[in-house]
Amino acid sequence: MRLDKFLKVSRIIKRRTLAKEVSDQGRIEINGKEAKASSTVKAGDELTIRLGQRKITARIDRIQETSRKEEAAEMYTILKEEKLGSSDPF
Repeated sequence: MRLDKFLKVSRIIKRRTLAKEVSDQGRIEINGKEAKASSTVKAGDELTIRLGQRKITARIDRIQETSRKEEAAEMYTILKEEKLGSSDPF
């Protein structure tokens, strides 16, 4: 499945156009390699996504063409979530 479609179906990113923009800006990696929106993902792949001030690392558990809201979170496991911030405390 394409990366941008997976991100939308799994509801990690709400809209496919936003998923495409984020990946085309080089803010998504699959197994440590920079990924484009058209990159293929499969179960077992590890995604690292930089969204705003957060960095999320998730493992893909399964691929589905469609999912209901309740099922979407079962498609992946969050391995790590970091808050990225400036070093300025003020």
